Amino acid sequence: MPANIRPLAEGDRAIWEQMFQSYAEFYKTNVPEGGFNAVWGWIFDPENDFWCAVAENADGDVVAFTQYQLMHRSLGGGMTCYLSDLYTLPDLRGGGVGRALIDYVREFAKAKGLPNVRWLTQEFNYPARRLYDTYSPKSDFILYNVPVLSLIHISEPTRQAEIS
Repeated sequence: MPANIRPLAEGDRAIWEQMFQSYAEFYKTNVPEGGFNAVWGWIFDPENDFWCAVAENADGDVVAFTQYQLMHRSLGGGMTCYLSDLYTLPDLRGGGVGRALIDYVREFAKAKGLPNVRWLTQEFNYPARRLYDTYSPKSDFILYNVPVLSLIHISEPTRQAEIS
């Protein structure tokens, strides 16, 4: 269990960047060139509805982070809170840090009058899903992530990719 949860501070840049890189590696992706600076800018831009909170251990070391944002919910006619990233150092997983960060974001959403907090995880992330399932059963929705920079078309009936 973390000793403290607080908003990310300017002095946290090095540890945040290190953990954000580890988070990307866990999901087998890379932070693109300029990505760290872009996200850091969102967090500290008061005009941008994007935040980051960190968990500290008893010694004051940052051991986890979560990033969250507001998201329009068209069918609800309002906003919701989207928890976009959650990362805990591997040796501390299962010790309550992730739960404490999720609860922090839930309190944020409650204070803003938002109806819920939502997030995605990968199917294979079973340790995290054990935690997430204690909040709510997984939904029946399936995420589609369609690239637009190099337009790829799938033709029927062979479903072979054609690059345009």
